[in-house]
This record gives sequence, structure tokens and C-alpha cells, in this order.
Amino acid sequence: MARRTKEEAQETRHRILDTAERVFLKKGVARTSLADVADAAGVTRGAIYWHFKNKADLFEAMMDRVSLPMEAMVARAGDKDIADPLAYVRRCALAVLERITSDPQSRRVAEISRYKVEYADEMEPLRARHIECRTECLGNIERGLRNAAKKGLLAKSVNPRLAAVGLHALVDGLITNWVLDTKYLPLAKNAEPLIDGYLNGLKTGGANKPRKRRKIRT
Repeated sequence: MARRTKEEAQETRHRILDTAERVFLKKGVARTSLADVADAAGVTRGAIYWHFKNKADLFEAMMDRVSLPMEAMVARAGDKDIADPLAYVRRCALAVLERITSDPQSRRVAEISRYKVEYADEMEPLRARHIECRTECLGNIERGLRNAAKKGLLAKSVNPRLAAVGLHALVDGLITNWVLDTKYLPLAKNAEPLIDGYLNGLKTGGANKPRKRRKIRT
């Protein structure tokens, strides 16, 4: 009986999260109340508060369902035991883009997080949390690229930190533009050449020599 009760509680939790995705996508996070989610899910507000402290907690749990598996994968990018760190970083980037284009849930959550949420009022605490996640992701990519540099896979002119920022910006920018308008480009078809085009520029023999900086006139 206790096991059944636990299963029912998990089922209710998943139903609330599934419903939150749909309602957030339709109305936006700021315009959605927990009562709205409860009504759409067919549960009481008490059931919502049993599983989630507030709307920010519900939103973060919704994000975690799709982001945690990818975070775990990227976390291994800095593993020194990986034979080809650059190839692993490539796989991570392509896996993120592949999931966005093939998994409707990931696409919905990506659209909500980019276009349907404001870091204001009760959602303000999430700003620091998301900055922390971004910093951790960048750190993992950077460690992977530093390992690649140590193995002689990157051109000596490449700054691993800047290369990590560039790759992150490329992937994030592709996702942001694609979920806004899927006609932006056939992302599933072009993800590989886009990522390879960037990473090939970092490889030994593939990067151009750094140019002398010119002062920008204002």
C-alpha cells in the first residue's frame, strides 16, 4: 500500500510538471499562477505545494527534467581519462542540439526558458541559479579544451577559455533562434557542419594566426 501511495505521488508530480510546461508555454510564466496549473492538472493547490515550495521551485524542477542528463554528460568533458577530449566536446554539443530538434519536451522547455520567463519578483532567485549552471557548463567545456590542448589537438594560438565561451554561445544561439522560428535553418541537418566548422578552426593547423588588434574608433 505504501509503495502504491509513493507511485501515485510520483505520478501526480509528473502530471503537475507536464501541465506546467503546457500552461507556461501558452500564458508565460509571469502570467501563470499555481492555481492555474492546479486547475489544468486537475489537482488541488495543496497537491502543488506538497511537491513544490513555490512557482520558482516548480519552474526549476521543470527545467531539471531536461537539463540534468545533458549536464551530467558535459560534466565529463574535463575527464583526463578521455582519449580525445575535443571529440568528446563535439559529441556533447551535437547531443544538445540533437535533443532539442528531436525531443518535443526539450524544445518546449527551451522555448519557455528563453521567451516565456522574466527574472523578476518570485522568479528572481533563479537568475543566480542559472548563472551558476552556465558557469559550471563553461568550466567543464574549458577543461575539456585544455585537455585537448595538452594532447596537442588545439592550435597554440587558441585560448581555451575564449574557445569555450564561443562554443557555448554558438550552441545557445542556435537553440535560441531555432525555437523562436524553426524556419531559421534546418538545425537537425546543419548541426554537425556548424559545430565542426567551429571546432576545426581550433585544431592544430586549422586556426589562423592571431592578428594585431586594431583600435576601434568611437
